[in-house]
Amino acid sequence: MIKHITGEDRSQIPLFVASLEETIAQDNQVRLIDAFVDSLNLDELGFKLKTDTNGRPPYHPAQLLKLYLYGYLNKVRSSRDLEKECLRNTEAMWLLCKLAPDHNTIASFRKNNTKGIQRVFQATVKIASHFELIGGTLLAGDSTKLRAQNSKKNNFNSNKIERHLKHIDNKLQEYNLALAKEDGDLELKKSIVKKVKKHSAQKQKYLGYQNTIDTTGVTQISTSDPDSRQIMTRNNISEVAYTVQTTVDALHNIPIDFKVTNENDSKAMGGMLRRAKTIVGHNNFTAIYDKGYYTGSEFDYANRLNIDVLVAIPAVSAHAPDTAFDVEHFKYHKDTDTYTCPANQTLTTNGNWYNKTNGKSITQMKHYKTTACLSCSFFDKCTKNKKGRLIERSQYADLIYENKLRIQNNYEIYRRRQAIVEHPYGVIKRQWGFYYIMTKKTIKHASADVGLIFTAYNLRRLLNLIDPIEFKQYLKALPLFFNNYAKHFKAFYSSVFWAAHQTTFYRKLFFCSLNQLYLR
Repeated sequence: MIKHITGEDRSQIPLFVASLEETIAQDNQVRLIDAFVDSLNLDELGFKLKTDTNGRPPYHPAQLLKLYLYGYLNKVRSSRDLEKECLRNTEAMWLLCKLAPDHNTIASFRKNNTKGIQRVFQATVKIASHFELIGGTLLAGDSTKLRAQNSKKNNFNSNKIERHLKHIDNKLQEYNLALAKEDGDLELKKSIVKKVKKHSAQKQKYLGYQNTIDTTGVTQISTSDPDSRQIMTRNNISEVAYTVQTTVDALHNIPIDFKVTNENDSKAMGGMLRRAKTIVGHNNFTAIYDKGYYTGSEFDYANRLNIDVLVAIPAVSAHAPDTAFDVEHFKYHKDTDTYTCPANQTLTTNGNWYNKTNGKSITQMKHYKTTACLSCSFFDKCTKNKKGRLIERSQYADLIYENKLRIQNNYEIYRRRQAIVEHPYGVIKRQWGFYYIMTKKTIKHASADVGLIFTAYNLRRLLNLIDPIEFKQYLKALPLFFNNYAKHFKAFYSSVFWAAHQTTFYRKLFFCSLNQLYLR
């Protein structure tokens, strides 16, 4: 007879019953999640701790935050799935001390604590900085698109509304003709009248959408998730999605900032640089971006912040009949404010500035031209304009040229961009499958979901890069120090904590101080 491994009898009563604590190994990472949340001052982070004396008491925010972080680290985001984990997962039972909140409670916590979740993410960045995992000298910025809980069918712009209205008008015309011809069949007449009412109601709905577009200035309307927009993702493929702007530190590919928007990248660089300057505490760093951020006004923003940027140069959008006469081959002379063309002719300007509108932005331009064009033998190769070649120079041209020189002189640094900033996206979207937004109804709720995603990602990086024992000691010592000693040693704390972020020696000194306080 073939023997197989057999399990225990389900009805057998064990002699020694193991406690829930004993079922979780000491090196299980769920213990570090527990210690991380316990180290946070949730009241200061913006979570509601005070409760009403009447009625059933609510769950403590720490319990629900632990559940969410555990879920996101294990690829579980749905509130209903998290509810199930509380009832069947030993690690989740240990983490929540066998509490089992229902899915409505779990979902409400995420959508009602956007700011608190953002600050929890910031806490992971501070921990990474404390353990010298943030270099602060090279940052990479980029965005990714996460699909919203809104189908393309429920997203409307003026052109789409116009097509729907045209289709409805054609249908109503057909029905009215059918009613005019119908004189005997009452059932058929009732059916046609019903269809007329249905299409008329649809028409009023689309007219309402168009009125909203005309009066509010929005370009799109999404009915399921109002703040989401139809955005080009790749290769002329569009999705109704959100754009997540991210700034990633190069040392260990740790995101230090994120922002959820419903716009493209063209106007995003300046704001993200300003935030990055605040986070790292200085502007002595280089930031690298792809060609989607190549906007003159954003170069000006970076220049005013005194931050060096390396932004990829996009290909020329408009070519001359002969590419040898493209604008890049016209040489600018700053001292005389003139251009020399490939035919060695000089183009001059009258010095006036002209406004050029591109979407909502306005850029000032100078025009450069020469009368020599009309008699030039290269005229047909240079331009199709019958009046001759016209060169436009932006008010940001000098800053754009400086970026070009930085790219040429630091190309090997720029080549690192993709390896730095795509690392988090690869983990989040490919490994974890988080390629869509879990929540809906406003960008605020989407930000909470994204905040938990990036908090979980940073925690994963911290768990992989920091010795677990040292990490656990740090997390346990931190709240004790702040709660019992910070008020009495505020000056000491300020000076030593600042020094702890500057050198390895002082960082270890500060950590040892925390550890001694904890051991007491």
